[in-house]
Amino acid sequence: MPVTVDNQQAPPHPRGDHARDRFDDDDFPAYTMGRAAEMIGATPAFLRAIGEARLITPLRSEGGHRRYSRYQLRIAARARELVDQGTPVGAACRIVILEDQLDEALRLNKELRRPSAGVGTPV
Repeated sequence: MPVTVDNQQAPPHPRGDHARDRFDDDDFPAYTMGRAAEMIGATPAFLRAIGEARLITPLRSEGGHRRYSRYQLRIAARARELVDQGTPVGAACRIVILEDQLDEALRLNKELRRPSAGVGTPV
């Protein structure tokens, strides 16, 4: 709902709700490499290494700088946990990929096993 001042409706924001949607978008590349590294307690070199291992592929700003999303930071943080436990970076990346694939397979399996309303019901 638009903001009102003295019972008059304020004009809509020139960018509409698009800017607000970005706050909730886990895939929006909002974080610079330095900020992303700081948030997960790693170094920029670690982020480059997991990028080279193709665990995550950061988007690039117009100036060519790496930008990371919240989803990518969660993935990177999981890889960092494994590396901190002594797992080599390449192996940690593979583990995270396999965990993600397993989660997706389990989600799909659950969805397919859910009874559908009226489907397969004898008439």
